[in-house]
Amino acid sequence: MAQDLDRDPLRMVLRHVHIIGAGMAGLSAAVSLAQSGIRATLYEAGPAAGGRCRSYFDKALGVRLDNGNHLLLSGNDAVMQYLTTIGARHTLRGPGRAVFPFIDVGSGERWTVAPGPGRIPWWILTGRVPGTKLSDYLALARLKKAAQGASVQSVLAGTELYRKLLEPLAISALNTMPEEALASLLWAVVEGSLLRGGRACEPLIPREGLSESLVDPAIAYLARHGSVLHTATRVSAIRQSEGRITGFTTPAGEIAVGVDEAVILATPPWVAGDLLPSLPRPEQFEAIVNLHYRVGDANIAPDLGPAGFAGVVGGTAEWVFAKPGILSVTISAANRYADISNETLAERSWADICTLIGSTAPMPQYRAVREKRATFTANAASEARRPHPDVGIAHFAVAGDWTHTLLPSTIEGAIRSGRAAAHSLLSPA
Repeated sequence: MAQDLDRDPLRMVLRHVHIIGAGMAGLSAAVSLAQSGIRATLYEAGPAAGGRCRSYFDKALGVRLDNGNHLLLSGNDAVMQYLTTIGARHTLRGPGRAVFPFIDVGSGERWTVAPGPGRIPWWILTGRVPGTKLSDYLALARLKKAAQGASVQSVLAGTELYRKLLEPLAISALNTMPEEALASLLWAVVEGSLLRGGRACEPLIPREGLSESLVDPAIAYLARHGSVLHTATRVSAIRQSEGRITGFTTPAGEIAVGVDEAVILATPPWVAGDLLPSLPRPEQFEAIVNLHYRVGDANIAPDLGPAGFAGVVGGTAEWVFAKPGILSVTISAANRYADISNETLAERSWADICTLIGSTAPMPQYRAVREKRATFTANAASEARRPHPDVGIAHFAVAGDWTHTLLPSTIEGAIRSGRAAAHSLLSPA
C-alpha cells in the first residue's frame, strides 16, 4: 500500500496540509487526509479543539457539560464513518430503535414518534401522531417539489403533523423559524432520516460527552498518523501570491506554505471573511440557548424513557435531555428571545420541565449558555452565499457546516464539509 501511495503523482506533490480551525470540519478534514497518508497541522484559536461540539468543566455547577445538546441519528452516514475511522463508534448510546417522545405542555398530551426499521412507513397507519391524518404525511412530498427559496411554513403549515412534529423538527434541525427556513434544507433532513426508515432514525448521544466521542479520539488518531494540533493559536492574516496561499500569521510568527503543501480554512464564516474578505459566506446568524439545571442535589430523578430526552411543544423549552445529575434544555432559533433575560428563559423552561416530569420542585441552580452566532440562518440569502470547497485558489479549500453541504448547519454537514475539502485537494479538478 505504501509503495502504491509513493507512486501516486498526487501523493508525491502534496506532502502536508495546514488546517486553520480545529472544529468538527477541521478535524474531519485532517482525519480524511490521514487516511490517505498525508500529515496535517491544525491551528485552533481556542483553548481546545471541537468548536461547538466539545465538553468542559463548569465551575459554577461543579459538573462537566457539553457546550450544546447535539443529537445524532444512526443515519448520519458521515458522522458514523468518521467515528468508525477514529475508533469511537462505541462511545455513542441510544435506545436501540427509533423513538422520539413528545409532550404538549399546554394540553398535557403525550405521544411518541417511532418509525419501524424498514423503509415502508407502516407506523403512519398504526402509530400516527395524535390528531393527524394520512394525507398530512403524504404532504411531505411537497418539500421535494417546493419552489426555489420556498419556506418550510409556506409548504407544510396547517396540519397537526406540522405543529406536533415537522415544525419542532424544522426549528431544531435548521435553527431557523419556519417562516424563513428553506423547505429544501428540511427536505434534505427528512430524506436522510424519516424517509429511510427507523434504522436511520435511532437517536444517539455520547455516553460521556461530546469531547470523549467526537474530539479526543480524533486527536489521538491524528497523533498516531503524524499530525499535530496547536491550540490557542489564532491565525490573524493569510498571504497570497500568484494565485496560491504562500503563508499566514500566528502568535508564534509567520508560517510559510511550501509548493508541496496546501491550506484548508475551517473557521466560522465571520473569521473566514476577516482572513479572506472576497470569500462568499453567509452573513446572517441565529442564536441557540442551552440551559443546564443541576438536579442531582434537588432529589429530582427524572425518567425520560429509553431515549433519554423528550421534545416539548407549546412551551419555551424545545428539547429536554437527561444527563447524570443534570437536565439540559435546548432552545433553537433563539434570536426571537434576544430581549428576554436568561433568568426568564430558565424560569419558563423549568415550568415546562416540571410539566414533563410531573414535578413541583423549585428551580435548581442552572447555567445558561447563549450562543449568539450558533449557526447561519437557513434562509435563501444564506444559501446563495455558501461556497464550494474549491474557491479558485491553488492548493486551498474551505470547510465548515456553512459551506455548500446541501444540509443545514449540523455535525453531519460539518464532517461532510471537511471530507469534501480534503477530497478537493487530493483529487483536484
